[in-house]
Amino acid sequence: MFSWLARMASACWRPVRRYARMSKDDDESSGAGDPLLWCRDLEKHSYGEYSFAVVQANEVIEDHSQVETGRDATFVGVYDGHGGPEASRFIRDHLFLHLIRLAQENGTMSEGILRSAFSATEDGFLTLVRRSCGIKPLIAAVGSCCLVGLIWKGTLYVANLGDSRAVIGYVGRSNKIAVEQLTRDHNASVEEIRQELRSSHPEDSHIVVMKHGVWRIKGIIQVSRSIGDAYLKRPEFTLDPSFPRFHLAEPLRRPVLTSEPSIYSRALRPNDKFIIFASDGLWEHMTNEEAAEIVYNNPRAGIARRLLKSALDVAARKREMRYDDLKKIEKGIRRFFHDDITVVVIFIDHELQGKKIPVPELSVRGFIDAVGPSNFSMLQGIDANA
Repeated sequence: MFSWLARMASACWRPVRRYARMSKDDDESSGAGDPLLWCRDLEKHSYGEYSFAVVQANEVIEDHSQVETGRDATFVGVYDGHGGPEASRFIRDHLFLHLIRLAQENGTMSEGILRSAFSATEDGFLTLVRRSCGIKPLIAAVGSCCLVGLIWKGTLYVANLGDSRAVIGYVGRSNKIAVEQLTRDHNASVEEIRQELRSSHPEDSHIVVMKHGVWRIKGIIQVSRSIGDAYLKRPEFTLDPSFPRFHLAEPLRRPVLTSEPSIYSRALRPNDKFIIFASDGLWEHMTNEEAAEIVYNNPRAGIARRLLKSALDVAARKREMRYDDLKKIEKGIRRFFHDDITVVVIFIDHELQGKKIPVPELSVRGFIDAVGPSNFSMLQGIDANA
């Protein structure tokens, strides 16, 4: 059935190039003039509006992302790659299709369906690695964090591998904005994650190692969960000493990374106002609370771009620069100043729930600025079952 779905999706998904829409404010406040910044300032989804922005730092962008909209649902995917773009691009092209297929086959949407979509995506990418490693051995060291958000008929699902993050802003006491982090940061810099790794690998005294002032798993990688990174999951993909950066001192007896996501779900609440989904490049430069205050206290249009610009302002100041100077630096060299960063802000307008507001069923892919039809229409009649 999946092969039929993939063929159909491939046949109907005809990308349409569109220019990013920038607001007509001055360059300093908007980030206009940065050739590495892409944005969609404000678009519609079934529960309100959303803002979407990406900035490139690497020579080849390793962040891939998407927003899928439908009559009863909104899907957000932020995929922060490392070692290359292959894993993050593969996730963008396959995870949502797996989710649609599994929900249709089971007649429901649930945490289990979401978990199975992650598993199918991991299996598919490892199959690609197996087929490719003979001519491109370093594909075994390519991986990606994976952050997914789904609003389905009033229920919010969030699933995460790695250290991209989702936070929800809601009105708390005294009518002030409050924020809750919905995801775990699967990163060895977090003491809880180091303890988790040591507990699950009691025989390995070097499961986490401090290297150059940073905690790393096996002295190599910071994130403890990912799609890909095959050489840290299966012995058949072990890289030989000719690749010293990825060579393990001891044979791999069992996986040191996992593709099992952390999943959170609940019904949307009346005081929920917005959700911020972003790769870790944003959170390196601002706190959850700072991001929520920016979203709450500024106009919706261009808010994802405003968050990016605020993070880049901080990154520039750390190097005693201004953002005006930073945005003149070319891709590749920009990576010495900041990471690729993806931000999606989903606004929740509760008064729209239950109303038949016309929302285009669209698939928007970040940075490449391509739009095609979404596949949400295939799930009409399926109920949420958290």
